[in-house]
Amino acid sequence: MNRKLFCISVISFSLTASLAGCSSVSNKQAHGNFDYAEKNEAAALTIPDGLQKPKQKSNFYVPEVANSNAPIGKAVDVRAPALVIPVAAGSRIEGNAGDAQVWFDQVIDDKDLLDFIRDALKSQLTTDGVALTPVSSDNLVFESDWYIHEKEDGFWLMKEIVETEKMRYKYTLEAKPHGRSVAIKVDLIDYSKKDPNGTVTDMNPIDKHRVEMAMLNTLIGEVDYQYRIYKHELLQSKANKTIVTIGNNKQDEPAFIVDMELDSLWTSVPAFFSDNGFEVTDLNESKHIYYVDFVKPESGFWGSMWGDDKPVIDLTDGKYKFVFSELDDKTAVTLLDEDGVALPSEKLETMLPIMEPGLSFNNLFQED
Repeated sequence: MNRKLFCISVISFSLTASLAGCSSVSNKQAHGNFDYAEKNEAAALTIPDGLQKPKQKSNFYVPEVANSNAPIGKAVDVRAPALVIPVAAGSRIEGNAGDAQVWFDQVIDDKDLLDFIRDALKSQLTTDGVALTPVSSDNLVFESDWYIHEKEDGFWLMKEIVETEKMRYKYTLEAKPHGRSVAIKVDLIDYSKKDPNGTVTDMNPIDKHRVEMAMLNTLIGEVDYQYRIYKHELLQSKANKTIVTIGNNKQDEPAFIVDMELDSLWTSVPAFFSDNGFEVTDLNESKHIYYVDFVKPESGFWGSMWGDDKPVIDLTDGKYKFVFSELDDKTAVTLLDEDGVALPSEKLETMLPIMEPGLSFNNLFQED
């Protein structure tokens, strides 16, 4: 038993030492031998008079470094460059991709894009607990109050602040004349970092660019989040309406016509599948097709006794495809059998009592 405890103690000590060693390693710098940085450049070959200069190949020619004050060896910052991540709908990079700037294109027609982006900016800083102040008469330039990050050391009541880092940002909005494209640019305008000795240090250009990019990507994430909230509210507003009818798609095939934009319906419909006996086996996102297996749910004994059984779709067990396509401002949902033949209108009519509330998602938003 003592031997086991001793082994565990040794392992724990080794692991702690390894982690401590790793924590002291800088992720900014390369590691290894930097002898090359101490080497002097070889002098050019001197050819005596009367002798022919040998041929030189340029395969391994190294041009002179324009900035002779550039870092060398361990001083070189080897981190991958910070990049704009345009994950929000309609977001893109334009011009110099090195700037902390992103463009948003109109994706919601019933909202002013500039106001939407401005509101997202205000929402993010409210979440961060940092004040935002407009500094231009046109309400396009804003400055934040201080973001303050404090590093503590010690234990419990003996903790003390050993480092304080503060930064402020400027946010510049720019709208195209047509109003359907808006850019937001982030600039770090104030920074200070104070250690326990009271020494204040500035931020180097590389780290400055990285924190600007990080802030911009946070704002892009907030815009994406606000888009999702809007779509959720739109879906909820239609939840108790009759928005599913039977008609024809653009190929004149019988289909369910859903009064909802394709993207919102496409991302929400898996909830319908899982509740109604459909198992998604594959999907084609570019063509908006779900491949499903249908097995009719069995009626439960207690459910049938108390009358709590859910209604079941009138459909034969088998493999089917749900094909989603745009139809004006609505979505056509065509149900194909295993042979790729659209189910007739008569069959869709028998399914409508379940498909209508299911594709309207009124159960999804029903309050208890």
